[in-house]
Amino acid sequence: MITELSAMRLETDRLIIRPYVDGDLQESFELMQDPDLFTYMHLEVMSKEEYKGVFQWLIASYDTPFHQPFKYSFAIRSKATGAFIGWCGVGILDFSSPDIELYYLIGRDYWGNGYAAEAAAALAGYAIHVIGLDRLYAKADPRNTASLNIFKKLGFEFDRVLEGLTGDDADCNGELMHVYEGAI
Repeated sequence: MITELSAMRLETDRLIIRPYVDGDLQESFELMQDPDLFTYMHLEVMSKEEYKGVFQWLIASYDTPFHQPFKYSFAIRSKATGAFIGWCGVGILDFSSPDIELYYLIGRDYWGNGYAAEAAAALAGYAIHVIGLDRLYAKADPRNTASLNIFKKLGFEFDRVLEGLTGDDADCNGELMHVYEGAI
């Protein structure tokens, strides 16, 4: 794991955001078994074996230095209870390299508490101040008003409607791309 990520531990008023560790596998897998979480995402429920492969890839990604194309995802835990409540990340937008995207997912039991905005703000600050980015993108299905409101709250501005994407990225057509430039 690169040095900056091995030391990463973001704390907000209510959350702890840190790199995944092997002990997060079961709780992360259980969270990802709720198909309602993927209403606006291009994911689906995976078997335990499939998820183990993805999880190991997530941990291995921490070896990628900031100056190379990276995709880092982090565990979000409740500061009060220690519960695994979701994940957030920053990483290369495959269809728009070298642009970097901010993304997140919060378990349904924790919706409506502002956790996604809190985690996204903390991680955006990390991406700008530690990773050294001067621009972040975020995209959402136009029906995902919760994420669109988070983008607005964090100071992201509408950039464009995604169009003309093909192959694995075609599912993103019609999504609304937002951009943040500056310091958080």
